[in-house]
Amino acid sequence: MIGAWAFVAGGFGWALAGLSLTGTLYMVVAGRTLRRFYAHRPVPAPRREGVTLIKPLYGAEPRLEDNLASFLTQHHRGPVQLLCGVQRADDPAIAAVEALQHRFPQARIDLVIDPAPHGANLKIANLINLQPHIAHDTVVLSDSDMAVGPAYLATLLAALDRPGVGAVTLAYCGRGDAGFWSRVAAAGLSWQFLPGAVFGAVGGMARPCMGSTIALRRETLLKIGGFARFADVLADDYALGEAVAGLGLGVELAALLVTHASTEPDFAALWRHELRWGATVRDLVPVSYLLGVIAMPLPLALLALPLQPRAALICVALALVVRCGVAIVADRVQGARTAPLWTLPLRDCLTFVVFCASLTVRSVDWRGASLKLHAQGRISANPEIPAS
Repeated sequence: MIGAWAFVAGGFGWALAGLSLTGTLYMVVAGRTLRRFYAHRPVPAPRREGVTLIKPLYGAEPRLEDNLASFLTQHHRGPVQLLCGVQRADDPAIAAVEALQHRFPQARIDLVIDPAPHGANLKIANLINLQPHIAHDTVVLSDSDMAVGPAYLATLLAALDRPGVGAVTLAYCGRGDAGFWSRVAAAGLSWQFLPGAVFGAVGGMARPCMGSTIALRRETLLKIGGFARFADVLADDYALGEAVAGLGLGVELAALLVTHASTEPDFAALWRHELRWGATVRDLVPVSYLLGVIAMPLPLALLALPLQPRAALICVALALVVRCGVAIVADRVQGARTAPLWTLPLRDCLTFVVFCASLTVRSVDWRGASLKLHAQGRISANPEIPAS
């Protein structure tokens, strides 16, 4: 009996080591793809067409005013409307918008305060309330926690003009704005999410459409049913991209990197955020999500250590070297150090733990509400669990 157990354990150890080695090789390819995708490309010429930048806001995030300001300092010659929306008259984000209006007196910065509810997704409810106030035919939707460079609009508009393109999206790196745990969260974006997202898009294995940026024509937005179509969808950005693709149009990932401002003040906030996103992706693309464990070579090698120590030690060393190399490539692409490299083992192990935990979760916390997950990324208010 003991011999049989040792044989099974040894075989499992070899399997883990093999998965780790496969993941390490994958990370080598993903890192090279990332570096090549963001190699220097000429910036498109400034444009003159009108653009509406839509910003659904909720709460006073660190550096919110500066993040919003980055969208107003563009190499763009046409009119720009920054359309901001909140759902409460006492939302702290209002102060940031008012400060921005004072800071850029010549800019068109519109603030809409509308508490009207629409479905379970509060962000989409905000967007539904903003839709009637769109002033221009080119619409760019982006989350409030994004910061961009001056070539942002020129790049989006050039990509949106390509034949067959219905929407343009952008991948993003992380920037920690609220202390240690926010930097760990940012490292997950820069060092894990970014290489995988670019590799999947370039290789034709994924069709990303991300809340970091979705640019489309107002006509396209109306054809897919407007924002109201996504009122009960948690992964609204993904669903919007699928709806555009359903029209026979492409969703292009443009070669411009933007920055996501991570604001998790503690481990609990980081855990809730990453568990929510992991569970959402699991329900949308379950097979791809399960296969994503390959992108976690370090924790796989660590699990193999007590079962196949010699082989696992080699895998640990290889995974550490390659993962550090990918982290360095990602940080060079974004032009800043996301987090200290010594946090990488912690970050990778945390990614694996979140992955395992997300496989069974059926409800998530988001913006103070408890939401129940349903098939195909749909959500409803969860009456069984009070909001935290």
